Amino acid sequence: MAPVEYNDLRGFIEEAQKISDCKKIEGIDWDKEIGALVEATAELVPQPPMLLFDKIKDYPPGFRVLSLAFASYKRVALALGLPIDKNKLETLRLATAKIKSARPMPPREVDSSPVMENIMTGDDIDLFKFPAPRFHEKDGGRYLGTGDNLINADPDGGFINMGTYRMQIHDQKTLGLWMSPGQHGRLICMKYWEQGKSCPVVAVFGGHPIAFMSAHSKIPWGQSELDMAGGLIGRPFEVIKGPVTGLPIPAGAEIAIEGEVPPPEIESRPEGPFGEWPGYYSGGSIGTKEPQPVIKVKAVYHRNDPIIHDEAPMWPGATKLDIHLGSGFLWDQLESAGISDVVGAYCHTDYMVVIAIKQRYAGHAKQAGMAALSCSSSARNGRYVVVVDEDIDPTNIKEVLWAMMTRVDPKTNIELIDKCWSTPLDPRMPLEKRNSGDHTNSRAIFYAVRPFEWKDKFPMVSRSSRELREQTIRKYQGQIPFPGL
Repeated sequence: MAPVEYNDLRGFIEEAQKISDCKKIEGIDWDKEIGALVEATAELVPQPPMLLFDKIKDYPPGFRVLSLAFASYKRVALALGLPIDKNKLETLRLATAKIKSARPMPPREVDSSPVMENIMTGDDIDLFKFPAPRFHEKDGGRYLGTGDNLINADPDGGFINMGTYRMQIHDQKTLGLWMSPGQHGRLICMKYWEQGKSCPVVAVFGGHPIAFMSAHSKIPWGQSELDMAGGLIGRPFEVIKGPVTGLPIPAGAEIAIEGEVPPPEIESRPEGPFGEWPGYYSGGSIGTKEPQPVIKVKAVYHRNDPIIHDEAPMWPGATKLDIHLGSGFLWDQLESAGISDVVGAYCHTDYMVVIAIKQRYAGHAKQAGMAALSCSSSARNGRYVVVVDEDIDPTNIKEVLWAMMTRVDPKTNIELIDKCWSTPLDPRMPLEKRNSGDHTNSRAIFYAVRPFEWKDKFPMVSRSSRELREQTIRKYQGQIPFPGL
């Protein structure tokens, strides 16, 4: 496939403005108002516009916040360098094909970068220079890190990890850091902590869209998201060497910091509360009051007129990722696990994944459902796995619910699996499990497929075929405002 043509977040914004709606909002308040407007737009507007906030209250023009960058699947296609004239399922198929064909490329070090246009060190460091929003009404502070990349290196010389974790501004030189147990960035930090050392880190706020998507996905331990980003872009990802840590800093970053994460027993602070992806205030120091790790910032770099990328979670009825790259990784991992005839896989938030298969043999649906519990893209945080037939579009929640209502016998087609990998962010986790560190939960697998033994005798559907429906929509889309195929 063709390489991605834009080079950074600004290049993506310019291209997105050509193919989709973008609204520039001026004069908004960083305190709750940005979050409320973003949530309402994502919840109520189909294929919502991208929002670019400028002249934010208390801040000079040019210090901006970008929201809903990927809330339209056409902008997701643009970000991945895919055709923008396909429907959502076909876009997902193309994204999966790109993931399969991409070959990891180590990053390429360059000598200079616009992120070094402004440098703060020592007493000049002030994280409040940026209009970091307080997104939700009861958030415990302002969060600079939502659409971010945190980079650290395995001290055993294994690999460089890039993940996405929430980061609260505690003071001018300190960021709070929330990392769930088992996440790769935390596992690397723990290796340093066990030696009594602080873990060097780089954090980027406003990076290349594919770098964010890669960091936000779950790939196996030992594989570098920086290498994966290069493979998806189609050329080595450009970085500069951090003057303080020696770690790679993405050259296209809007804002970057270098610092270190001390062992929690040496320094940690209460973090949150923060509205998380389940739609509740969870994680951090809620409930247990346990302090969380911090980043001691040693240097701050930023471009002129920097842009913060907002990817703060919202309740599941308002989504910022219309197609999660993890869906493509899940599809690829299922096929790599030997599941045949997978025709689609989609993550409807972390709580529910849907797998569409063309049934070939008895037990095929169960094999697919059980495999999803083990694939790295869907093993953590889940609640429901739904297996559907090939006539169901796994991206279309209406079709998925129809299959669940009409092809599931509750007594025989729902399977419960206990002790699965979860997270302290799960609002349903009992307090005794949360406090003991037993961060596991149960999962339900819905086999919403025609019974294999008599699937040929299952009643025929009365809905128009997909081909006839799309043909008719194309014919009359000038008279009826269809949102797209």
